[in-house]
Amino acid sequence: MAQEMIVVLDFGGQYNQLIARRVRECNVYCEVIPYTTSLKTMKEMNPKGIIFTGGPNSVYDEASPHYDKGIFELGIPILGICYGAQFTAWALGGEVKTAPVSEYGHTVVEVDTNSMLFKGVSPRTVTWMSHTDYISQAPEGFTVTGTTPVCPVAAMENVEKGWYAVQFHPEVMHTNEGIKMLSNFVYGVCHCAGDWKMASFVETTIQQLREKIGNGKVLCALSGGVDSSVAAVLLSKAVGKQLTCVFVDHGLLRKNEGDEVEAVFGPNGPYELNFIRVNAQERYYQNLAGVTEPEEKRKIIGAEFIRVFEEEAKKIGAVDYLVQGTIYPDVIESGLGKSAVIKSHHNVGGLPSVVDFKEIIEPLRMLFKDEVRRAGLELGIPEYLVFRQPFPGPGLGIRIIGEVTAEKVRIVQEADYIYREEVAKAGLDKYMGQYFAALTNMRSVGVMGDFRTYDYAIALRAVNTSDFMTAEATEIPWSVLMKVTNRIINEVKGVNRVLYDCTGKPPGTIEFE
Repeated sequence: MAQEMIVVLDFGGQYNQLIARRVRECNVYCEVIPYTTSLKTMKEMNPKGIIFTGGPNSVYDEASPHYDKGIFELGIPILGICYGAQFTAWALGGEVKTAPVSEYGHTVVEVDTNSMLFKGVSPRTVTWMSHTDYISQAPEGFTVTGTTPVCPVAAMENVEKGWYAVQFHPEVMHTNEGIKMLSNFVYGVCHCAGDWKMASFVETTIQQLREKIGNGKVLCALSGGVDSSVAAVLLSKAVGKQLTCVFVDHGLLRKNEGDEVEAVFGPNGPYELNFIRVNAQERYYQNLAGVTEPEEKRKIIGAEFIRVFEEEAKKIGAVDYLVQGTIYPDVIESGLGKSAVIKSHHNVGGLPSVVDFKEIIEPLRMLFKDEVRRAGLELGIPEYLVFRQPFPGPGLGIRIIGEVTAEKVRIVQEADYIYREEVAKAGLDKYMGQYFAALTNMRSVGVMGDFRTYDYAIALRAVNTSDFMTAEATEIPWSVLMKVTNRIINEVKGVNRVLYDCTGKPPGTIEFE
């Protein structure tokens, strides 16, 4: 798998892993490494190409992330993106200055289609810019291959050395032909064969898990969601009965979900593993009493999660490893490397400081949600499980604004069940990335029959997304929304108002908390 690899050198932006994702879509294996990685390690990785990412800093600031300039002497093709382009210019003798006019959002760039990077790209192509600095002068030996009215060096190249740079972000979907540009770099510049596929990831990961775990005992944090299910099956195929899956029913699951998870992974299910269900509802409700801040709720739920696993581990004897279904959006939003912390995920930033296991294994840590689904299909997991709606580890605890109580959990469970049922009846479920009901902390006056009510408002959320790093609100037909609204108000005690959340990501998160 590592024989043909593109390395992404991370300078600290929010969407750097998207670059790796796009490269993998070209069937070339790709890894993200921090800019603190030594040049020696970089040489040992022996990549076919290197991509410098964007980042929030100014390259001329001494405190900004810089890398050993010896990287330009390795003879390996390099593509600099945004900050990475500015670093390339600065390191090789060009000039980087504060731009007279910053560029944000959709920007038309005029490109030289004779460049290998822009082969097959429109001469005037729509890109996504996000910069306050710019390359005011390209280094010696470089040719400018892209410009905008306010950015004289929107792209540049030194063909002889195999060095390329773009000020915009080809990895995001808002750059219309960005995938083509990255493909041109991977194939046209780096001359990759493109023989890596998800089957390779699955096969290699299973083998690596066998070698790492040996005869050790493993606990898997199983929620029944897509991520933990794929992680569990990977481990089942790797070590079989050495794996014990612990399913913690924290009382914050969707309606009927606990029983559904047990039906799939329990003793009557198709997988070779040990299954333990822990009913810990009251324990969680007590710990969450009076807590209203979302981040605090996440950390309490995450800490209690680990404590439960430690207790189960002691019951079954020495356990060497804890396996979790962490995926890359969890990692990046929890502040991987130098990226900003958006929120702590229970299986990343929410972990307590002391965990009673030798090591935590996260086999899906570098994959996006759609890649996890592809891995699930490769493993032979049924489609209805692979394409199940994503569900956060902290469960409904973060879909309830304010304090969590058993009554509030009941309300949001019932409302969410109705919402999902009607969306499926309308045939819309396969076209949405994620959809759910959340309970706001707002109560308002309403009229039901001849009586005044003072009850809660339910917020409905639905987004379209492929990678869960960005998302747009789904345009649900009005007739469906009205049916959902009427059913929730009539059937769910304690609700007299239903709202629809039209916010995208950014500026919001996909979850409603």
